[in-house]
Amino acid sequence: MFSNVIIYSVITAAITVIVCFIVSTLLPGIERKYIHARIQQRIGPLVISPGILAPIKFMFKENVKVESPVPGLYKALPIICFIVVTCLLIALTPQAFAIPALSSLVAIVGLLKVEEICYVLMGALSKSVMSVRMPFPDQIKGAAHNNSNRSFIEDISSRRSLRMITYGSFPLYLALFAPITQSRSIFLADIVAYQQAHGPYLFTVSGAIAAIVFFIGYMIILNEYPFSIIKAKSDVIEGPYMEYASKYRAIVYLTRGFFMLVLGVLFSVLFLGIPPVITSVNILINILVALVLVFMMGIMSAFSPVFTNRQLLPTILGTTLLGILAIALGVL
Repeated sequence: MFSNVIIYSVITAAITVIVCFIVSTLLPGIERKYIHARIQQRIGPLVISPGILAPIKFMFKENVKVESPVPGLYKALPIICFIVVTCLLIALTPQAFAIPALSSLVAIVGLLKVEEICYVLMGALSKSVMSVRMPFPDQIKGAAHNNSNRSFIEDISSRRSLRMITYGSFPLYLALFAPITQSRSIFLADIVAYQQAHGPYLFTVSGAIAAIVFFIGYMIILNEYPFSIIKAKSDVIEGPYMEYASKYRAIVYLTRGFFMLVLGVLFSVLFLGIPPVITSVNILINILVALVLVFMMGIMSAFSPVFTNRQLLPTILGTTLLGILAIALGVL
């Protein structure tokens, strides 16, 4: 009997992941077709183009040999990101609530940090420029610039990624811990149970402020305009993704859409008390919340330039203070 329950839980969680992944492949297309294209008064791509057709196209592209001090790890980083996002979604399912080490805010924050660290490593481990090694300045004896420092485009992105990990995503983590002030627990099962008994945390003053902070953190961690400093096309082109080609770039595309949906599910769990249950209307609410966040992000990014550090720091500081206020009001 006990084994049947475990098997049922595993199958249900697996189906939830599969359904969410399939839906997530449409989110990038919805953002570009129905938001960016409409705002910019153009037709835009097919809905299935960015999240489905583009990855399929990249799967059949020729792979390239990238210069890297640790090529195995460099190639594995997109796969690691996808696995981390998958684990994050599994941790949000009710089936995982029986595993406290997985279904807690500490585990959620840890998984999000691993996803962020991957960007730093992507930039730091690539030593190519468009897949060609560029040993410049010349290092031979007698060269005019033999004492100059060499750097690659991804090095800029790596340093920016490290900066964003240090303080950029801090508002998001404040928003994640804000619901604890109501449930007095870091475990998702307790957070969900409290909201199902007393109403969604979102509909409190503390919850409304924390939701604003979450949304800004949501855009930051997705590296979306105006917070996309790690891949600003004016100087670092595609940032840490630049040298990924073929199937590795396909995984990058799939992971982004999947991550967008998973963050929407995370908001549903923490602010509405609605975990992803594939056998009920819950999963539809989770998808709807993810769509609302995508639409809001698309509208904001369509009208936003890339923030410079002078603009980014005050924004993050102000959002951090809002997060602290939300937690303080929740405690009171």
